[in-house]
Amino acid sequence: MAMVGLFWIAEGDVYVGAKPSGLAAGVRLTPEGIVALGDKQSAFHPWDEVRALTVEDAPVKSLKWQVGALVEVALTAGLGGLHEAPAMTVRLMGADSEQTELTAYVAAATGYSRSEYDLSLTLLTRMTEGEATLRTTLAAMAEWGRSREGGSPRGAERETLLRQWAGADA
Repeated sequence: MAMVGLFWIAEGDVYVGAKPSGLAAGVRLTPEGIVALGDKQSAFHPWDEVRALTVEDAPVKSLKWQVGALVEVALTAGLGGLHEAPAMTVRLMGADSEQTELTAYVAAATGYSRSEYDLSLTLLTRMTEGEATLRTTLAAMAEWGRSREGGSPRGAERETLLRQWAGADA
């Protein structure tokens, strides 16, 4: 399992955000469509009905965000509470211009770099450009996930992968 940008890639499966477990919310990308997972959002959205796909509310690294996150963790731990992973919104625009909001949990403990976030959004846009593009992109991501050993790559390698998958080789 490894995180690359906004994506969690586990044994050939591609998720936006963290891979969910149990009844937790999550979003899985398959060659057939987008699968909303979890207790309150179980649904399937075929790619031919998706016109746009984006992510909002993902924590992008900045000094202000990191200080806020540290304070929140310290307060939560100090008050004996349990810290739940932050969530982000995956927004789909359907062929009929109807918007659907899905929840996915953030996989990056310290937030995403601005570059990884932007490249991930470019990659999500690319997936809505047609079936051939989508299948090629998801196949490359899944194949990388199946052959990956040793956890998530470092930042520079993650950005290179995102550029390759988005068709903007670095």
